[in-house]
Amino acid sequence: MKLARIVAAAMAAACLATGALAQTRTLRLGHGIAEEHPLGQGALQFAKILEQKSGGKLGMKVYAATQLGSEAQMVAAVRGGVQDLVITSTAPVATLIKEYLLFDLPFLLQSDKEADALLDGPVGTRLLELAQPKGMVGLCYWENGFRQVTNSKREVKSLADMSGLKLRVMQNPVYIDAFKALGTNAIPMPFTELYTAMESHAIDAEENPIAIIHSNKFYEVQKYVTLTNHAYAPYVVLFARNTWDKLAAPEREALRASCVEARDWQRSLSRRMTAELTDKLKKEGMTVTPLAPAEVQKMRDKLKPVTDRYTAEIGPELVAQAQQELARLRAAK
Repeated sequence: MKLARIVAAAMAAACLATGALAQTRTLRLGHGIAEEHPLGQGALQFAKILEQKSGGKLGMKVYAATQLGSEAQMVAAVRGGVQDLVITSTAPVATLIKEYLLFDLPFLLQSDKEADALLDGPVGTRLLELAQPKGMVGLCYWENGFRQVTNSKREVKSLADMSGLKLRVMQNPVYIDAFKALGTNAIPMPFTELYTAMESHAIDAEENPIAIIHSNKFYEVQKYVTLTNHAYAPYVVLFARNTWDKLAAPEREALRASCVEARDWQRSLSRRMTAELTDKLKKEGMTVTPLAPAEVQKMRDKLKPVTDRYTAEIGPELVAQAQQELARLRAAK
């Protein structure tokens, strides 16, 4: 009788353990950047926070540096439910949801504070909600940072210095048209081909945030950095709707809360590293040139037709909402 009770207790424990394992889900998160980049570090932090907040019910396996494919491929995989999460720049999302082109409008934002207010406020929330009809759930925005121009030809101190540079841009219509308007030969190209194109001098220049410039060792093939701050590029965290619908309410809440906590951690790291990495680029031999306010205004004026054209495509009401929020923020300074 005693043996029977022991066997029964062991079987019950095994059943409980099996049940616990059945309730544990390991999510697959992919992104396109090196692990040492603030995005890569933030993704690892996201996994730790999620495990804690879900009480161990949700784990996360992080695949960095395009291990699961390009950003566009990962977005497609998330939409199809093959991949659970992607942290992607908004450019590939804009091919599915035109409103995301808002973030590509040149010189829309002037500071980190403005970026946080717009992304975490009503405009950002509105755009996250637009992901649901496309088979995704938008969780929150992380930071890629303000974008800068690098080149191997000459120090760029003015709008005139941009003329004729063969400059790689993302495969995004706003960037293509904007850099054509600035006088460059804008060449759309996948990020995975960029380093080789610069090394072979097939192109002269490119534009990216400082952390990407450093983590991808562009200083090996580029000599000059101009701090144009011509666009602020966020990352968006997208979750597969197919997987989301299978989760219990507490698990969904754990995901949203973990995304926000990891976001704040990642943004802080990104801003700290941007300052540090700008100095490191100088030590690697790059010439770092701030762009004078008068030259920034020349660029703004040159790009106004591009902004007007894409405002019509994005939706004048949405762009006006964003501009009104930013105007209120600037007036409150």
